[in-house]
Amino acid sequence: MQSSPDLLPGTLFLLILRTIARGPLHGYAIAKRIKECSSGVLEVEEGSLYPALQRMMIKGWLKADWGVSDSGRRARFYQLTAEGRKQLAAERKGFERMIGAITEVLETA
Repeated sequence: MQSSPDLLPGTLFLLILRTIARGPLHGYAIAKRIKECSSGVLEVEEGSLYPALQRMMIKGWLKADWGVSDSGRRARFYQLTAEGRKQLAAERKGFERMIGAITEVLETA
């Protein structure tokens, strides 16, 4: 089994923002959805996920409320703020620009 590839710099915020754009999720559910949506290729470790969520809350992109998970445990549910939705659009645009540039180099270098 191959290990997960390293994420490109800046993509963790993009993945988290996109994952919770549909509605609030707790940390474990965010990591699980990213893994499922990437067919198991991308795994976000707790040591990366929770500090990123905290930084995103400080930046005003997310807010969090306590709730109960499907397993009956108390969990913090994260959701996008209006600023977070704007940031998602900016992150996505920047990512698509970077991927386009990388593709250009791969095809022409």
